[in-house]
Amino acid sequence: MRISWRLGSGHVESVNNYLGVLVPLEEAHLYSQAAKSGKAGQNQPSDGDDEGDDVKDGDHEMEGMLQNNLNEYSIEGLRKETRQGGQGKWTAYEIKSKLINKAIGDIGMGRYNWQLFILCGFGWFADNLWMQGISLTLPSLSAEFGIAEKTVRYTTSALFVGLSAGSFFWGIGSDFLGRRIAFNLTLVITSVFGILAAYAQSWGSVCFFFGALGFGVGGNLPVDGALFLEFLPDASSSLLTLLSVWWPVGQLAASLIAWFFIANWPVEQGWRYFVLTMGIITFAMFIVRFFIFHLFESPKFLLNHGRQNEAVAVVHGLAYRNNTKTWLTSEILDQVAWNEDEPETSHVSRQVVPASTSNVIKEKLKGFSGERLRPLFKTRTLGTATLLIWFCWAAIGMGYPLFNAFLPQYFSRAHADAEGKGPQSETDAISAETYRNYAITSLLGVPGSLLAAYSVDHPSPFLGRRGTLASSTLLSAIFLFLFVVYGTTPNTQLFFSCVEAFAQNIMYGVLYAFTPEIFPAPVRGAGTGVASFLNRVTGLMAPVLAATVPGDGATTPIFISAALILSAFIGMCMIPIETRGAQRL
Repeated sequence: MRISWRLGSGHVESVNNYLGVLVPLEEAHLYSQAAKSGKAGQNQPSDGDDEGDDVKDGDHEMEGMLQNNLNEYSIEGLRKETRQGGQGKWTAYEIKSKLINKAIGDIGMGRYNWQLFILCGFGWFADNLWMQGISLTLPSLSAEFGIAEKTVRYTTSALFVGLSAGSFFWGIGSDFLGRRIAFNLTLVITSVFGILAAYAQSWGSVCFFFGALGFGVGGNLPVDGALFLEFLPDASSSLLTLLSVWWPVGQLAASLIAWFFIANWPVEQGWRYFVLTMGIITFAMFIVRFFIFHLFESPKFLLNHGRQNEAVAVVHGLAYRNNTKTWLTSEILDQVAWNEDEPETSHVSRQVVPASTSNVIKEKLKGFSGERLRPLFKTRTLGTATLLIWFCWAAIGMGYPLFNAFLPQYFSRAHADAEGKGPQSETDAISAETYRNYAITSLLGVPGSLLAAYSVDHPSPFLGRRGTLASSTLLSAIFLFLFVVYGTTPNTQLFFSCVEAFAQNIMYGVLYAFTPEIFPAPVRGAGTGVASFLNRVTGLMAPVLAATVPGDGATTPIFISAALILSAFIGMCMIPIETRGAQRL
């Protein structure tokens, strides 16, 4: 097992590695999803027949869904089907992407997809594990290093500096470095610097290590979501939303581990054991990803980088791992995508010519230029959706941590007031009741992710991607206002925070699934990376605002949080694309 292979280089996938999975095209209908569900003999009308040329330019991202009709498993049938919608104006890459989607859909959900669901879930788990975990160390850091109550909140800013850099680098970088190298490196960077943070001897060094681990963990959400999406059959698209269930589980794990260590060890030891434990857990997840699981590179990434034969080999490998068959070949891709008006089928079919190391590095560095983002504004519809989804990410990025990053302090203040002790100092020990309420709040977020997975594909006009996203965001904003106005006792705060966690996990679950679906695969990492980057940059400003806002810092930050979440709701209502049931290119 070569390390270079695991990092995404030094190994070329070949169809010869997966002999026995290929079936002739004329037998493909026997292995289609329709055949597996007992509907192989049914003629399903295609989405594009009713709309024809009435589809507006820019809306073609949502058209051309491939149906599992046995009559379509011929070169001519596939050629006709892949050109439906969008006035027939599809590029060779888009046509081949649709064929790969169809092949993956016919393979269906299997062992590899479920393993990938768990391993991508590790990234979501690690993201919230560290984000909430670091907020739980603030009282201990304040007490051990003598940092003022508001000043210690800048520790969270250090984390967000790393998160911002990581989401930008790994998000855009995954579009030209590959999904696999980002997938494998993010967790090891997080775990190494997390473990080192447990041995830091000053507040400054703690902030440095937290920022460094943030660079690693910041790449998990944009990369893991895009990778999982590109191996996900269309019929199982709601699983991308379900992937967000790992996020509240990470928060729950952080609260339980902190409760055990910080509440039962001396102030200078408890937080160190807590951070060390999170680092070891993260490293264990890296071991599983890197040494135990054989990850395939994204076929969309390979296709877009002129490695068509490898993309086909990955689909063969997927069929092999799922113990089924596939009909896809490189020849079929070329024949279906061939256009009589173009002598050359496409640049996509060309294979990569080996280059020197220096030239490879130069080419990869060019990927960080602004040209990477230009395709996101190719059409008015896509450009408008891009700007609005980025705005929503930015608004939520500041609004979410203004409430959640300091929720233990809000709980502690309410407990102190209820017991007649006056204002709670952040250097005081957090009570067991506070940890209990924080754990309950974390637990109530899990059903939110489950409900989101159900509602995103619901045919109701009030649900789907946009409807579910907007309604959950509005509910979140309302209960933030209620938390401030009526959350005057520990019990009322617990109730409002539980509803808030439920709504926010629906919101984030749909947002993380909806965002990569909007962007085409060649710039999917860039689009989601910029969204995540904006989310982290505005999140970086949240602790600064919370530390400098006049007053006790327990009400104004939450009011600002509610206003920001409400503005995101308005932006969501204006997004012109609904990806429910749409083809992902």
